Amino acid sequence: MTDDFASDDREDGRPAPRDGAANAPPPGSDSGYVRLRGAREHNLKNIDLDIPRNALVVFTGISGSGKSSLAFGTLYAEAQRRYLESVSPYARRLFHQMPVPEVDDIDGLPPAVALQQQRGAATARSSVGSVTTLSNSIRMLYSRAGDYPSGQELLYAESFSPNTPEGACPACHGLGRVYEATEQSMVPDDSLTIRERAVAAWPPAWHGQNLRDILVTLGYDVDTPWRDLPKKDRDWILFTDEQPTVPVYAGLTPAETRRALKRKETPSYQGTFTSARRYVLETFANTESAAMKKRVSRYMISTECPLCEGKRLRRESLSVTFAGRDIAEFSRIPLKNLHRLLQPYAEGRASGQSKAAKQHPEKAIVTRRIAQDLVARLAVLLDLGLGYLTLERGTPTLSPGELQRLRLATQVRSNLFGVVYVLDEPSAGLHPADTEALLRALDRLKAAGNSLFVVEHALGVIRHADWLVDVGPEAGEHGGRILYSGPPPGLEAIEASHTRRYLFQRDPPTPRAVREPAGWLRLAGISRNNLQRLDAAFPLGVLTGVSGVSGSGKSTLVSQVLVELAAAELGHELAAEPEEGEALEQAAPATTGGRIAGGMESIRRLVQVDQKPIGRTPRSNLATYTGLFDHVRKLFAATKSARARRYDAGRFSFNVAKGRCENCEGEGFVMVELLFLPSVYAPCPVCRGTRFNAKTLEVTYRDRNIAEVLAMTVDAAWAFFEEEPAVRRALGVLREVGLGYLRLGQPATELSGGEAQRIKLATELQRATRGDSLYVLDEPTTGLHPADVDRLVAQLQKLVDAGNTVVVVEHDMRVLAACDWVIDIGPGAGEEGGKVVAAGKPADVAASSSSRTAGYLARYLPASNSA
Repeated sequence: MTDDFASDDREDGRPAPRDGAANAPPPGSDSGYVRLRGAREHNLKNIDLDIPRNALVVFTGISGSGKSSLAFGTLYAEAQRRYLESVSPYARRLFHQMPVPEVDDIDGLPPAVALQQQRGAATARSSVGSVTTLSNSIRMLYSRAGDYPSGQELLYAESFSPNTPEGACPACHGLGRVYEATEQSMVPDDSLTIRERAVAAWPPAWHGQNLRDILVTLGYDVDTPWRDLPKKDRDWILFTDEQPTVPVYAGLTPAETRRALKRKETPSYQGTFTSARRYVLETFANTESAAMKKRVSRYMISTECPLCEGKRLRRESLSVTFAGRDIAEFSRIPLKNLHRLLQPYAEGRASGQSKAAKQHPEKAIVTRRIAQDLVARLAVLLDLGLGYLTLERGTPTLSPGELQRLRLATQVRSNLFGVVYVLDEPSAGLHPADTEALLRALDRLKAAGNSLFVVEHALGVIRHADWLVDVGPEAGEHGGRILYSGPPPGLEAIEASHTRRYLFQRDPPTPRAVREPAGWLRLAGISRNNLQRLDAAFPLGVLTGVSGVSGSGKSTLVSQVLVELAAAELGHELAAEPEEGEALEQAAPATTGGRIAGGMESIRRLVQVDQKPIGRTPRSNLATYTGLFDHVRKLFAATKSARARRYDAGRFSFNVAKGRCENCEGEGFVMVELLFLPSVYAPCPVCRGTRFNAKTLEVTYRDRNIAEVLAMTVDAAWAFFEEEPAVRRALGVLREVGLGYLRLGQPATELSGGEAQRIKLATELQRATRGDSLYVLDEPTTGLHPADVDRLVAQLQKLVDAGNTVVVVEHDMRVLAACDWVIDIGPGAGEEGGKVVAAGKPADVAASSSSRTAGYLARYLPASNSA
């Protein structure tokens, strides 16, 4: 590819700057500009760049081109570093400090606030109200202006929080649910004997055998079916708090154990008994293993707390009302309705003003002042399309896009000025109609005197920019250059830019044949969240897109209900990744009203491709997850050198002691704690970051050792393994979903949600396509440039061509236009949504007068196909 963006000389005779200084201001005019010199973070190629302050600057480029390295890894990281230098060393320890960026110099950089894509804290104690701090004001409202029962003394604001000792219900500790281990939950099959592991809640392997051997010593019958044991014995084994320590004779029969005890023979060891319930509760409370926590949680029964009825607060707190509601009921009102309810109080004209306020005029002033603040803050949330949320909605249930917009709303109300806001795809998860509201919020921040640096793929946001920085031309090592920096119209002249093709596309879409359904998968009477007795039909053997405004109920219908009902019908167990955080604090599982009314007879397999991480530690990576590494390790084990040394495939894993570097235990780095500064992760001095020991690295395949292969990108490995069909097949699919720029050994912790989802999709695609599978994807285009979206759609079409059914929840109109069938949910969000507004071929939905998607979809359809 020719470098249209890198000429040797400029027309004015001055030497051309390094990459990225196109459209830079002349020397001496740097007021109003951020001037960056020599940026080398990740794949950035020693770039120079000048971008304006007090403007909306959008960073564009294909996935992996270096946009985030520039915006977050360089500009934000340097702004944070400078700010932290001004605070005390003690205070610095309280911040999550980013690594010092690889850059020579940055001038004119104001303080920065980062609003990145991240999932909410996995705990029910974190909510919309706590993230926005609206809950603080509402607790103050109830404390100072609530209606108290006669004779009850004033409660302070903390008494209205379930997260404080003053407010939490004493029975459930503020969780709203109580948990118990019962006989039925711990002994699921009472026809088994204790020896046959009837007590399923006990640990597996040796520890469980130890507890069974202790019961033999104690004289309990371990060979009679559980149901036939005396209730007194069953209760003691399951529920006692006693922990007797007794001699254990491992491997002996009950009769032999009795004789050994009688003769006082030397035991194998002394064992301490723990009842099943005690083991479950103590393990859940104390283990640091997510897998162990998940295992024992299976044996715990969750029910609504009988004392607070699930409201999480003390009775005294719930007895205080405002506008006729206790604070728990108040927190369950959608924000849109809450704004409407508080408006009269903010304006001092509430007809039902509280009795307390009437008796005490000062309370009327307090009510009005707090209500005014709440109404103003709620208005920003409504502007951002979040009016369907409630204050009690837990952050684990929010999408990264929703969470980012909640934080953005807080910033809009903060009235800061002179700040750089660095945003990571704020349009993620947004319907085009909601994106317009987002742009209005960004304009408000800019009008207040702030700068906005936004990493984006959405064309609507890109077109709204004052200044574009296009990074590329390709991904990974083939990216990291500035193709263009300047006002949006100038990008049209840059031939090397992938963004240009979509931003200034002049050719009308090409008409295409739409597939006909091979049958129908019908759901009936679905009730969950905002879906009420909904019937829906999904066509089989085609690509179906489910659309609708944010919060309309798309994900509830597809990613929750459809997946759960189909899995139950097929007998699949949904193996969800254990979330971080306290699993007991997860929201209670939602109940689903509804059933599959027909169509499952032609589906043999369900595949859900979500955006959850492919692993939670750096030891998990692209190569290990896809199974690609198994092939590679076998190739190394088959080399002449490895066979001579009797090395098997396990020798070439950094997770196995015989192959890994013992100094860093296969991590590749060691951490140097610098106390008040960010910890430095330095390459291991023994293996120099390779993760393997020296003997393992002596074995080579085609002159490359195993560490060098893991350091290759997918694209480089594709060329390297040209004679290995099994490896090439796996690599080829990864390239086809746009992941050619990732390194084979790239840790899972460095991957975005969208990258993790595409790795899962590639893993599926490389299996033999056998047809009759149902694939469900929720917003697979998140984090994708339009060029990568085209590649993804091509892969989804291949799945359908192989005889499968694919259902995608999507906001990207390019994807919906490529579907055979579209189901539009709405018409609005929350309680104003939850209905099928339109369903049919894309052209039929584009012609619907009741669909908010129709007008946007029509722009991406050929004129002959859209009404």
